[in-house]
Amino acid sequence: MTEMFAHVNVKILEKEYEVACPANERADLLDSAEMLNGKMREIRDSGKVAGLDRIAVMAALNLANDLLKARDQGEVLESAAKERLQAMRERVETALQNGRQIEL
Repeated sequence: MTEMFAHVNVKILEKEYEVACPANERADLLDSAEMLNGKMREIRDSGKVAGLDRIAVMAALNLANDLLKARDQGEVLESAAKERLQAMRERVETALQNGRQIEL
């Protein structure tokens, strides 16, 4: 099955790029480009980094760091949810074995 592709023009730091992506991911691509453009503007406007290549690398590093932090936080939340579900399951099983009603 062939997937439909979209050619999307995105503007990052006043420079336009044409990018191809699956048609159903067009909105995600535009959101990603907007986020990258914002991060690169922030770095450029700080005046601490000069040159498009260096700004792009710093933006990529910042975004990768944000992604890793979010992933770690997601893993912590997932672990906590698993623990709570296990505790609830044990309470339900105990209540069923004892034939009594429990309060959730």
